[in-house]
Amino acid sequence: MRFIRALSAAVLLLGVAAGPAVAGPSPSASPSQDGGAPTEAGTSFRTATEIEQGQRATANGSAGDYLYWSFPADAGGRPTVRASVRLPETHAPQTWRIDVYDGLRRRQACQWGAENRTAAADASTLELACVLRTVRAWSEPWANDPLPGTYYVRLTAVRLPTSDLGVPVGAEVRVDSKDAGGAAAVDGSLAEPLVPGVAVSSGKDDGGGEDGEDRGAVLSAIEPQDGWSSGWWSDRWVWTGAGAVLAALAGIGGYALTRGSGRPPRVPPTA
Repeated sequence: MRFIRALSAAVLLLGVAAGPAVAGPSPSASPSQDGGAPTEAGTSFRTATEIEQGQRATANGSAGDYLYWSFPADAGGRPTVRASVRLPETHAPQTWRIDVYDGLRRRQACQWGAENRTAAADASTLELACVLRTVRAWSEPWANDPLPGTYYVRLTAVRLPTSDLGVPVGAEVRVDSKDAGGAAAVDGSLAEPLVPGVAVSSGKDDGGGEDGEDRGAVLSAIEPQDGWSSGWWSDRWVWTGAGAVLAALAGIGGYALTRGSGRPPRVPPTA
């Protein structure tokens, strides 16, 4: 009975300790609280407008322009990019496309979602979406896996009649992430997230001499709300620890049930 009570108490304490770590929400998916949503877009990778995840960004432009935004994505998150295009009252059928690039400016394929759609002549709005693969904390150099860092969104019309070139359009972009949990964790992490300026900054910190002192690095001003993760922690550690404790308790219980009283019963001598 003492062993059963001890086992129940240990399982209860383990559940209380593991509950908040497993059920905690992902901080990257919460909307920005500053209320300063961007109202313009960049025209290239270098001038991309920085937005936070959960923040709605708007911009006005002309059909035929390239519109760029950038956002941070950390390991374990699965970003979803949604874009809405407001078209003029009269226009010809036209096709719009949304592309997402990682910190190395490699185009990342969408797992699912309508990344390009054609608007009919009577359509006033067009909705696009792109769900990326889960961002990995580390990857092989030859792989094209999404890695932590700055991601770029490019919105443009790919099939545009000449009569519609330059007509005013409006765009709205929003990025959200879903935490994939320990199932997407890997044994490794990048030395630095892939953000603009990190390579120049690292070279300057390592002592690049006189040339290194003159070079300036403009790091990206956006990052997840709780900072970039180190890549080693995930809820896999919670479940691994829980499994180890339960295995130890099961071993102790099996030993207690099979060892008996410890001594054979004493048989009185016969006369």
